Amino acid sequence: MIHITLPDGSVKTFDEGVTPMDVAKSISEGFARNVISANFNGTNIETVTPLTTDGSLVLYTWRDDEGKTAFWHSSAHVLAQAIEELYQGAKLTIGPAIENGFYYDVDFGDHNVSEKDFKSIETKMLEIARGKHDFKMRSASKAEALDLYKNNPFKTELIENLEDGTITFCDHSTFTDLCRGGHIPNTGIIKAVKILSVAGAYWRGNENNPQLTRVYGISFPKQKELTEYIEMLEEAKKRDHRKLGKELELFTFSKRVGQGLPLWLPKGAALRERLENFLKAAQKKAGYEMVVTPHIGQKELYETSGHYAKYGEDSFQPILTPKEDEEFLLKPMNCPHHCEIYNSTQWSYKDLPKRFAEFGTVYRYEQSGELHGLTRVRGFTQDDAHIFCTPDQLDKEFKDVIDLVLYVFGSLGFENFTAQVSIRDPKNPDKYIGDVANWEKAEQAIINAASDKGLNYVIEEGEAAFYGPKLDFMVKDALGRRWQLGTIQVDYNLPERFELSYKGSDNESHRPVMIHRAPFGSMERFVALLLEHTGGNFPLWLMPTQVIILSISEKYEKYSQKVLNLLENDEIRALVDHRNETIGKKIREAEMQKHPYMIIIGEQEEAEGKITVRQHGGADLGMISVEAFSEIIKEDIKKTLKSF
Repeated sequence: MIHITLPDGSVKTFDEGVTPMDVAKSISEGFARNVISANFNGTNIETVTPLTTDGSLVLYTWRDDEGKTAFWHSSAHVLAQAIEELYQGAKLTIGPAIENGFYYDVDFGDHNVSEKDFKSIETKMLEIARGKHDFKMRSASKAEALDLYKNNPFKTELIENLEDGTITFCDHSTFTDLCRGGHIPNTGIIKAVKILSVAGAYWRGNENNPQLTRVYGISFPKQKELTEYIEMLEEAKKRDHRKLGKELELFTFSKRVGQGLPLWLPKGAALRERLENFLKAAQKKAGYEMVVTPHIGQKELYETSGHYAKYGEDSFQPILTPKEDEEFLLKPMNCPHHCEIYNSTQWSYKDLPKRFAEFGTVYRYEQSGELHGLTRVRGFTQDDAHIFCTPDQLDKEFKDVIDLVLYVFGSLGFENFTAQVSIRDPKNPDKYIGDVANWEKAEQAIINAASDKGLNYVIEEGEAAFYGPKLDFMVKDALGRRWQLGTIQVDYNLPERFELSYKGSDNESHRPVMIHRAPFGSMERFVALLLEHTGGNFPLWLMPTQVIILSISEKYEKYSQKVLNLLENDEIRALVDHRNETIGKKIREAEMQKHPYMIIIGEQEEAEGKITVRQHGGADLGMISVEAFSEIIKEDIKKTLKSF
């Protein structure tokens, strides 16, 4: 007999060889019908895998993220089979599940796959799925695996790096693929599929390797869910920050300047400035001091911090000077510079905490194929700050940063979020620097703070920064997509590497603890997500132009100017559209520009000394005084812009 522990803590006893599906049926036949995957003692397994030891079992349905991962991973196998049957000679490589769907990287040889081929691939996938073929795992020797893929150099390379006795295959229908496991019971559960796009991808992400074709797809257990997803994608296209950024004249890119280096236009620069001033005001209240650091630093600086060893491949090449053996780097991070600012003075425990903040631009050499609008760039500005404190101050300082992040989210309309405590992967210690005891202290400090603040959080192994664990905020946007936005990190390691110190009450030298934090993350990515979340309809306090004044004809320009002056006196951002166009055209264009309020001025408005107000979207507020309208604006801003 074996003992199976379920997520609610209950323990059930079964005969050895019981399967996860048997366990599910013992709970409820109805529940079992929805179970599609399982995890036993931390390893993803199939629902038919025999259990032979005591352990903890988690059963997943489509509603669970893990269930979706198994569903989409299995669908990738079906996609691979469809490609193999449709394109003779195509060489398969890898095909994982991703956050929404799956992909498979393929060397299609002489075949050129494009959008016109999507329908035939989908048809073949559904044909395979209707066969209700079971997914079956089996072990294979290294020799057997190499023989199976003797004509596929990509799979052969993967197998060469595996140990004999650890190699497994997954079979379904007439198809076999190298795989570690984690599948749904059979192909019949897949009811709807959609090939979304194709793109180029280098083998193993290395631009020196052959270029493959990456086929993206998604699948669902119901056609209705696919239909809803396609509708969401259409809405996402309308909200694409690259499209909106162009329409709203916020930013642009130039081939002459270089890929991944955004140019902020006047309206975008003003938007950034408002975001910066908003955070600077909150930081000032919270005791932060602004600092400024250069865009480059000596290579030695980043070797000391560990950034060069970890990020050197993703950084721009060193800058050589006329002096022999002198090398500089475009800075990939601000934190080493802030450590040196701290090091410029000998501090006492009475001086701490020190909170240094900077909107500092950093540079990473992202591969050209991974660049994407403002969300993936080569130069970006972080709303960076580093807090140097005593161990006794750590808990309060960390919680204060949580409060700051929540203030930012609340003022910008990000209300649906969870927190993620990102800790080390204990199986890969080489990924991290520093003492294990310090890591444990830092991880526990974050967990305690998140618990005390009542955050809805999960713990994710392997997601920590190389120098310390962190608390990441995962925000859901208006379309239900999840984004990592805002991060707080606890770091015992950089203070050690830079030999930071303060004099304690015992007159001895001690190491401070360092907190890294960035509520926005990067200004570029934050603006992109804010654009897509709001569809360009920013909170009123942030809008580049809050009011557009539309005069019916040139006769009313003088009164329009008077209204503009009154609004500007109340610090309301307004413009007058003086163009000799019809009022209908002016309104349509004002709607496209997302102006929150339109003021219409004609004969009656001038005669009565009032204005007619129309909201973005068509709501009519009627004719009111300028003073009354100013109060409406102020109240609207108060509702969104929280006090800190």
